[in-house]
Amino acid sequence: MYRRIRGFMLLAAFLPLLASAAGSNITLPDPEGNRHSVQKYLGQGKWTVVVIWSVDCPICKKDIFHMAFFHDEHKGRDATVLGISIDGVSQSKRVQGFIRDQSLSFPNLIGTVDTPEQLTGKSFVGTPTYYLYNPKGVFAAQLIGPVTQSQMEGYIKTLAAGKGG
Repeated sequence: MYRRIRGFMLLAAFLPLLASAAGSNITLPDPEGNRHSVQKYLGQGKWTVVVIWSVDCPICKKDIFHMAFFHDEHKGRDATVLGISIDGVSQSKRVQGFIRDQSLSFPNLIGTVDTPEQLTGKSFVGTPTYYLYNPKGVFAAQLIGPVTQSQMEGYIKTLAAGKGG
């Protein structure tokens, strides 16, 4: 069963997904309540990994540190990470606690369960979900489930070598 799920995750990463500009106009608050346009984080000449997470997601609690390491290693060069909690602003204190407890060094915003679909136009399956945007800010791929730093580096390398970059 695990192999099937893992195989599906890998397949999902490389399916040719159409670009969506839906996320361009979304504005979300950060945990302190300041509003930010999601668009300002996309593109900018770097790959952007948008990780959708929740404070109650056991996989997120266990594995999100990989994206903090990925962000720290790549932010000055070729990629960055944006986190979006789907817990809603009523859970801001819990979101802040999660960010602190997980030592998340990348920016995080707060949305709802509707936010992922608004970003891409794709159905949202669950957390964690990763959306990859190419250096021009165009949606390139979706990954569902746990992803390590080295796996993310491999996905981006493969996308960059093809039509995704």
